[in-house]
Amino acid sequence: MTPTDPLRDAADTMRAVRDRCVWTQQIDHRALVPYLVEESAELIDAVEEGDRDELREELGDLLWQVLFHAEIASRDTQDPFDIDDVARGLTDKMVRRHPHVFGDAVANTPEEVLVHWNAAKAAEKSSRTSVLDGVSERMPSLALAQKLVSKGSQAGVRVAPAEGPATEPELGDALLALVATARANGWDAERALRERLRGLESEIRRAEAGSA
Repeated sequence: MTPTDPLRDAADTMRAVRDRCVWTQQIDHRALVPYLVEESAELIDAVEEGDRDELREELGDLLWQVLFHAEIASRDTQDPFDIDDVARGLTDKMVRRHPHVFGDAVANTPEEVLVHWNAAKAAEKSSRTSVLDGVSERMPSLALAQKLVSKGSQAGVRVAPAEGPATEPELGDALLALVATARANGWDAERALRERLRGLESEIRRAEAGSA
């Protein structure tokens, strides 16, 4: 008996659903985005709640989204690619970014691993002209803020850390208190952070232009 390949079975199941399900047939990449966001959020909940059964299920649901997008892409008349192309591209990229695993490079600390990773990524993205290239503005605002603070430091733009919280739980309390302050004053906390981030992006681009 030929051994089964669960991942291949999942891809074949997705193909059959696309072929035979009238709802699935009318979905395109853009229409699928809200489901991708929802499944990603549910996976995060499972990780943070430590529920192993939910984690396994939500990983499967997120994998289904990947298979769904790949199946849609495979039927594109101009530039088709399928899940095998996605997997090959991923494998090639991970091999390039881990020369200490698949090549002769040496990395004995996490910091040294990051050096190899960033060097490989820079070579792959050599056409990029800014540290902000590739940073999605659709990220949640706090995650985007953390990313931009990191990118800013690379460009010489540093945001001074606030004094106060000494632990991650204390940081959560401080952030919640800031949101409560916003509410008490009739301010929009999300808008306030987003507007500040736009300013930070401008500072980074000016710093890059000045050093060019």
